[in-house]
Amino acid sequence: MTTQNLLVELFVEELPPKALKKLGEAFAQQIYASLSDQWLISMPGTMAQDPDQADPPAMDVFASPRRLGVLIRSVLLKAPDTQKLVKLMPVTVGLDAAGQATSALLKKLQALGADLTDPVAAVAALRRAPDGKVEALFYDSLVTGATLDAGLQKALEEAIAKLPIPKVMSYQLETDCELPGWSSVNFVRPAHGLVALRGSTVVPVKVLGLKAGNSTQGHRFEAKVSPVVIADADSYAATLEQDGAVIAGFEQRRFAIVQQLAQAAERLGPSYRVLMDEALLDEVTGLVERPNVLVCAFDAQFLDVPQECLILTMKANQKYFPLLDAAGKLTNQFLVVSNISPLDASAVIGGNERVVRPRLADAKFFFDQDRKKTLASRVEGLSKVVYHNKLGTQGERTERVQSIASAIARQLADAGVADAFDGNADNAAMLAKADLLTDMVGEFPELQGIMGGYYARHDGLREDIAFAIEDHYKPRFAGDELPRNTTGLVVALADKLETLVGMFGIGNVPTGDKDPYALRRHALGVIRMLVEKELPLDLNGLLACAFEEPRWGTAFKAGTDLGAAAPSVYQKFDAARPLADFIFDRLAGSLREQGYSAQEVDAVLALQPQRLGDIPKRLAAVRAFAALPEAPALAAANKRISNILKKAPDVDPHVSEVLLTEPAELALFAAMQSLAPLANAQFEALDYTASLQTLAALRAPVDAFFDSVLVNAEQLDLRLNRQGLLKSLHSAMNRVADLARLAA
Repeated sequence: MTTQNLLVELFVEELPPKALKKLGEAFAQQIYASLSDQWLISMPGTMAQDPDQADPPAMDVFASPRRLGVLIRSVLLKAPDTQKLVKLMPVTVGLDAAGQATSALLKKLQALGADLTDPVAAVAALRRAPDGKVEALFYDSLVTGATLDAGLQKALEEAIAKLPIPKVMSYQLETDCELPGWSSVNFVRPAHGLVALRGSTVVPVKVLGLKAGNSTQGHRFEAKVSPVVIADADSYAATLEQDGAVIAGFEQRRFAIVQQLAQAAERLGPSYRVLMDEALLDEVTGLVERPNVLVCAFDAQFLDVPQECLILTMKANQKYFPLLDAAGKLTNQFLVVSNISPLDASAVIGGNERVVRPRLADAKFFFDQDRKKTLASRVEGLSKVVYHNKLGTQGERTERVQSIASAIARQLADAGVADAFDGNADNAAMLAKADLLTDMVGEFPELQGIMGGYYARHDGLREDIAFAIEDHYKPRFAGDELPRNTTGLVVALADKLETLVGMFGIGNVPTGDKDPYALRRHALGVIRMLVEKELPLDLNGLLACAFEEPRWGTAFKAGTDLGAAAPSVYQKFDAARPLADFIFDRLAGSLREQGYSAQEVDAVLALQPQRLGDIPKRLAAVRAFAALPEAPALAAANKRISNILKKAPDVDPHVSEVLLTEPAELALFAAMQSLAPLANAQFEALDYTASLQTLAALRAPVDAFFDSVLVNAEQLDLRLNRQGLLKSLHSAMNRVADLARLAA
């Protein structure tokens, strides 16, 4: 069948720039998927003559501020007819005792459009085939393939209905209606044009009150002609760029912006670097149809304001790209992506410079005003700011963070970490939230913490306290850097633990993909700090100091006893055990994303090791052990031992050498006496790899034991002694990880 490329374009008013990329992809993918499901897209043909030349993509996506479009290759005018085997009913239902069709069968055939001119022949043509325990009748029907006209109509309607529209507009139709102004439609923005071309032929479809044609509109001010006539589907992008002054492809336009930004910085000098924010690039790409990058400048006096403030106001409010020098410091020049390309750009440059000045002046004013009050003087005002209706004010929250930070600092000091308990963590925790009451953070909430660091330095506080205030929100996102010093780590841990404990304590836990308080991110932050900084802190100890914080008041309800084996803190609050499990679950996911296998992660985390900083060493040890030839047999033996001990959970691990009667159990006991002390010493020295490799030598005596010794002997003292021997072996071999999890 002959195929040609199909172009579809919906011309609308300016689309929301932040959503444009997503809208364009969804529009194109939905149309492609619908046509493919209707068999209107042919599979790719033969490969190109050049083996190094790949086949073109199945479709090209177009998305500009005023259009959504797609070019789909190899589209058929009509889908091929297909044979479809339809199950009718059991033979006993469709045919009577004489083999004649029942009324139920005839009605079913009539509904399917079968030719019943000769009912006997129609029934004879049916297929019989087993269907489970009965024999059924099947009708072999010919399904007529969809035409492109009908198929594209369906695809367009489905694509529009399923678009991820941020906010729908309702507007009245003005043309092509019997009663203009009385019919209305809902869409993301009012639509004004529809193009549907297969090759050079218009496909007669309608949508949103529009009839398909072969013309569209170009740039509002710079198009050479209006309307822009598209000769055929393949020439769409080139025609629109040449005659309409529009780069239709989102990625092509974004690439052009990146190139122009880099070239503009290079023209200024080799020391200039553009701060290219990916989200800002996407948004600006959604704002312009043909980009033109211009260099602008602001008064150098504004550089006295923290550069984070200036950068944020330029990016968030004006969509400008700041320029940094070789040292990473902000310069007073910036780049703007214009949507017009006048011969004399001075008016455009001047306009942007005038617009940015009051924004920067506001930032300078906020900064100057905020420094008139110290951070310490603002702390009292936090008691008037509600944090959560069940957890009190920001002032109460600050007191809890301060208390938890002090407890963590004491734990670190007891573990030998120098300068951990010097009072800095307590002071930093007290001041950490004070910048929430500043004008700058009120205008730019993204700067909380950052501004606190600047104001702390202005107040004459020590640099490590300023760093801690600035860093206590870190890591803010995946891949973000961690706090720079011990004080910052302590306050950041306390802040995240306070949030986790508080929210779990009142039952606000993440469900599905809903996590309004970012508890998953907070948990990952705690994990990263404990693991990457190898902090000598036990997870249970951290949760205990957070849950036992007396300033929770009556926020938590007393829990039930969760088991005698659990630490006492778990008996106080229902939330403690679920929170610990939540953290280990986040840790497991993070480790798998880092490339560790599910078996390796399960083996290590099954023991729930409390020093999370040791986990990478344990994983490395497990991976090295799994590579040993002895590993499969020992893993299987551990699984077998675990099953035996489940039936004897209270067995004493003590072994009486007098009761060891079999040569194989004597040999195993002797091997354990020789190897276990060395493996334990290596474990205590945190050399987990060496510890497991030492224990790998137990394979031969373990195999011999299970080959020739009956563990569950009839004689009670022998049975208990052998179970005790296995329990001692199990304890020795599973200090690093649960090796049974490695068994196939």
